[in-house]
Amino acid sequence: MLASEAALHHYSKSFRGFSAMLTPEQTKRVAESDGVVSVFESGTSKIHTTRTWNFLGIDSIQQYKQLQMDSSSNVIVGVIDSGIWPESESFSDQGFGPVPDKFKGECVTGEQFALSNCNRKIIGARYYFKGFEAEYGSLESQGGTFFRSARDSDGHGTHTASTIAGSVVANVSLLGMAGGTARGGAPSARLAIYKACWFGLCSDADVLLAMDDAISDGVHILSLSLGPDPPQSIYFEDAISIGSFHAFQKGILVSCSAGNSFFPGTASNVAPWILTVAASSVDRIFISNIYLGNSRILKGFSLNPLKMETSYGLIAGSAAAAKGVPPSNASFCKNNTLDATLIKGKIVVCTIETLTDNRREKSIFIRQGGGVGMILIDPLAKDIGFQFVLPGTVIGQEEAALLQKYMETEKNPVAKIYPTITVLDTKPAPAVAGFSSMGPNIITPEILKPDITGPGLNILAAWSPVAIEATAERSVNYNIVSGTSMSCPHISAVSAIIKSIKPSWSPAAIKSAIMTTATVLDNTKHLIGRQPFGNETTPFDYGSGHINPKAALEPGLIYDLDSTDIINFLCSIGGNPAQLKNLTGQLTYCQNPPIPSYNLNYPSIGVSNMNGSLSVYRTVTYYGKDPTVYYAYVDHPVGVKVKVTPSKLCFTKTGEKMSFKVDFIPYMNSSGSFVFGALTWSNGIHKVRSPIGLNVLSV
Repeated sequence: MLASEAALHHYSKSFRGFSAMLTPEQTKRVAESDGVVSVFESGTSKIHTTRTWNFLGIDSIQQYKQLQMDSSSNVIVGVIDSGIWPESESFSDQGFGPVPDKFKGECVTGEQFALSNCNRKIIGARYYFKGFEAEYGSLESQGGTFFRSARDSDGHGTHTASTIAGSVVANVSLLGMAGGTARGGAPSARLAIYKACWFGLCSDADVLLAMDDAISDGVHILSLSLGPDPPQSIYFEDAISIGSFHAFQKGILVSCSAGNSFFPGTASNVAPWILTVAASSVDRIFISNIYLGNSRILKGFSLNPLKMETSYGLIAGSAAAAKGVPPSNASFCKNNTLDATLIKGKIVVCTIETLTDNRREKSIFIRQGGGVGMILIDPLAKDIGFQFVLPGTVIGQEEAALLQKYMETEKNPVAKIYPTITVLDTKPAPAVAGFSSMGPNIITPEILKPDITGPGLNILAAWSPVAIEATAERSVNYNIVSGTSMSCPHISAVSAIIKSIKPSWSPAAIKSAIMTTATVLDNTKHLIGRQPFGNETTPFDYGSGHINPKAALEPGLIYDLDSTDIINFLCSIGGNPAQLKNLTGQLTYCQNPPIPSYNLNYPSIGVSNMNGSLSVYRTVTYYGKDPTVYYAYVDHPVGVKVKVTPSKLCFTKTGEKMSFKVDFIPYMNSSGSFVFGALTWSNGIHKVRSPIGLNVLSV
């Protein structure tokens, strides 16, 4: 059988190729064929799973108010995710003008998804499953609720789409929590939906076809709240990197989540042509307190709408071990580890075994054994709003010590878990979420990643009412969830606003505007910390900082780049002609010697292997009305002198470009880790800030 006959998908719009199920022998034969640039294995990406727009100051933007009223907006955001629940009020097209002529997409019908489910807000909907089924078997065999159509049974895609462009909906909450008006960041933007994720998994083969279609359909922004588990493959063999490069070539900005992997070096979607988004908190918390029998109140956190009418006895999971189960194992409250006769009618105190524990599951096992509540000791994740099937709350180490002391000294310890209270205007905020994946970029460390951080903790947005697993078996139309999946659409929305106001700007220009205007200070005017303990942060946590939408609309200066610059960058990191052809679709040769990778005109400055003094070059473009002068200000990295030449840039007209050189003179090596600083250009009105990250190997 010919490989092309076994093809699942043909890619023919923006790039050429196919995906197929092949044996190792067939793969070898295909790889050796004339005209085949490269063969690589399809992997799987995972989805990276109201108040926020007020916190970001969107309402104070005059242009935004005009944009909000202008429902004839022609900015189209493509969302590659788990589909959409089209009946949600967030996708009302009331007041919208006709579908833009530029849009060439389709409303593909399917199971419980008719043509009428698209409108002037949801202007396109497609779905892809052949890659998933080739890797995991039929959708029917997965054992969960699904629709073989663009309809969302997971909730994730509905949530991300409504965060980007949800229409304004009053009086929205999750069972009374986080109440207020829900809306997307760019409510007048149009949505094109590409469902490539099923049961939380997204086959590369399907994602790549979705990207191929989205580029051809004419979207302006592409938002992907998904990515591979770390470590990410090299750019030439990573589906999202390949697809997004073609989008970048066609003038489409691609915004992707960085991942939820907690640790250094785990950030995904790190190609320099992708806008990589970390997650941070907003100034709102959800408190579900515990009232002990001695009148002491312990501070707990959860999304708990359930009311306890009275106090109940407390028991530690370790003290309620089932027969043959060690107490330490029972403390994790996992399946078949607890003695039902001991926990019946009690609130069970549980602990965490690993970071990846399923917290909600613990409450299910307690309920099965007749327990009435759960207190979970989980210091690392207490800021995340979890939902449980019975009254439950999460406490940190301090509260855990007080609880333990009470249970040890009281003969019959009792407690009552109170329903959640929403607390606003909390400080400090933002803080980088503890789960947010961190740099360095393991593929090209000189490109500092992530690029930016935005709200991703406890975000309220539209939901699929059939997706009840994540909502503790309650059917809801709006849900609160956390992840870089939630921060990515915030950045996609701001990108859409910028695109609507600056339609001629390239993806790199929009990205530069977002990055160089970000803030690294929280609402107490201190450096942004990292949850849960307020640890000190660096650009490997937050990138250029926390997004500042108002400033991003008028950044002053822009670091622009195009696909030729990207190809020069790929040459500098050793890309060979075959690899470059795989990415670009055409034969490309590198200039010799290549331009150093640290001279890519990126809005941040990184040097990953610095031996002695070094000069880095950048070019800025002025976007302003009147002649102006920008002066350079440097926050010096530890152990490195920095000199900027020229140190002042005089611009006379908009669109004017000026180049400068940054000399780094180290006098101390950085012991194998990066040292950080910043370069800021300011004309007294605009501050254009670029983080600096240097790994000094020798002086």
